[in-house]
Parts: sequence; C-alpha cells; structure tokens
Amino acid sequence: MSATTDETISPAPLHRVNLGFAASRVLMSAVEIDLFSLVHAEGPSTEQQLRRALNLHSRFSRHFLDVLVAYGLLRVEDGKYDNTELSRRFLVKGEPGCLGAFVEIAGSRQWTAWTRFTRALRTGEHQEDSPVDDGGELFRTHVDENPEYVRRFMSAMDSHAVRAATAVAERLDFSSYQTFTDLGGARGAFAVRLAELVPHLRGTCFDRKPAQIFFDEFVSQTDVAGRVEFVGGDFFSDPLPRSDVLVLGHVLHEWSNETRAMLIRRAYDALNPGGVLVIYDRMVGEVPDAQVLLLSLTFMLTSPAGGEYHVADCREWLSEAGFRDVRFEPVLDNHTLAIGLR
Repeated sequence: MSATTDETISPAPLHRVNLGFAASRVLMSAVEIDLFSLVHAEGPSTEQQLRRALNLHSRFSRHFLDVLVAYGLLRVEDGKYDNTELSRRFLVKGEPGCLGAFVEIAGSRQWTAWTRFTRALRTGEHQEDSPVDDGGELFRTHVDENPEYVRRFMSAMDSHAVRAATAVAERLDFSSYQTFTDLGGARGAFAVRLAELVPHLRGTCFDRKPAQIFFDEFVSQTDVAGRVEFVGGDFFSDPLPRSDVLVLGHVLHEWSNETRAMLIRRAYDALNPGGVLVIYDRMVGEVPDAQVLLLSLTFMLTSPAGGEYHVADCREWLSEAGFRDVRFEPVLDNHTLAIGLR
C-alpha cells in the first residue's frame, strides 16, 4: 500500500519552529560581540570593515549580517550595513532602554536551561537559577564586584518599566490619589516616569537595600528627585509603605501561586482605604499566545516556582484578598494590566 499525502500542506511552519534556536543564537552572538554598538559608533560599514573590526571569519560573516537584515535588526544600502531603529533603540550598549542584558542572560543561563527541557518536563524541577536578587546579592552579583553588570540589567528592566508607567498613567485616574509605591522597583524607572506624568504624585521605590545606590545614582539625574524616595526592605517580611496606590510589576511571575496570593494580601493591608493595587505581567489568557507561554516556560526553567499565571487565577487572588471592581486590560503588546480597588 502506498501512503497518500496532501501536497497543499507545506512543512515550512515546522521548519521555522525547529530552527527557532538558530535565530536566537544569531541574536545572542551579535550582542556578545557588541555588533550594534560598533555600528552605532562607526556608522554604516561594509562587510569587510565589520569583519575586520569584530574579527569575524569570511565563511560566516556575510550570511550572519544578512540574516540580521532579514530580521529587521540591520539594514544594508550600497553595500554598507547600518542599525535599524529597532536595534539602535534596544541593542546599543549604554543607550536608554537597551535590552542587551536580557539577551546576555538568555545566552548564559536560559540557553543552558532549555537544553534540559525534556528533563524538566519529567521532573518538574527548574534547571538553572535565574539572575534575580538573592538575599545579600543583587541579581546574583555582589554590587561592589560588578556594579556595571547590575546597571546593564537595570537598564534593560527600565525599558519595560517606563512603558508600563506610561500605560498605567493613561488608564488610571490619579486625581484622588496622592502617593504610590512601586514594590520591587529596582532603581526607580517606573516611579520616576509615573511622577513625571502625574505631577501631583509623591512616589516610593521599595526594594532590597543593595538597590539604593543605583536608585540614588539614577534618580538624582531626573527632575522628580524631590518627589520620589527609596525605602529598603523585603516585601515578604518587612512592613510595606502605606500608600494610595501600590504597584506589582513583573514581580508575581517569580513566585508560586501561594506566594502570589500572599503578596496580594499584604498589598491590600498596606493600601489606604479607597486605594488601588496595580499589577502588570505577561498573564496567560484564554487564547494561547506562544510568546507569553515560551517566556513562562523560561521562568519555570530558571526558578523553583516561577512562571506566568492565568488571568482567572489573578482575579481569584484579588477577590479573596478583598479587592473590588477588579478589571483587566491588555497593554504593552503581550502584557495584562490588573487593577483592583480596596
């Protein structure tokens, strides 16, 4: 018997998924050799110039550069390669909002963890430690040993935080609120942006004590330094600053469901009567989003209990804590904003 096939079905989507790791590795290597920063500094350059400056081999260099063109990270004109607006904004080291630190972490920790995904599927165990704050360390780096690494990581987080603050300012009426606190606020990018957009607000950035030197360094260069302060502490055990608005952004996905529910209860207790809790994360909705789910699996692979969580679960935690008039809105491409009133 001969098998019959439907010739109208193309295997192309399967091939794209199967070689997805190759696209990731190209980006990781481009960041590792700091290609985009070089192009930013030197301007449009030929393949030969880039090959010489970055010590690349001629066998690979042309296809390497051209695949970055295909992905919209480089453009080529008259034989010279230049950054696109996307790479200039997010992949040039030292530029505000550079995401290079996230790519570095993907190449060093997450890449390794994903090679053990089958093992994780069978054991349920994480395969690599995430680079987040751990006790006396900040992003698992002692501040006095490698402060520049911490700055790069915080700068990468700033890109999300600034956009999130803008989205929150657009969607929440702050006219009846005077104070806010960003829980786990790192060096204060969210707090600074919200204070800039809502001039009558006074804000607090609450994070572990080692983050304060980076907060002071960052906030001192802004126009809202007098309205945003740092409070050091552990949001699991220390009293949370009493505020009209509390923010949990990119925090809950690091923990188990039980811990998430506990943090939401602690936030409820710290809010002033009539206050509001704001949560933003890449929550899982009813319609599967491959990017969100892959990010969730990455958190699972690099933390004992982390991962993205479902909107329905978040609604339940908020309701059980006592929040009312809870609403959810899509923001920032693939994020969800949750707002609950005390």
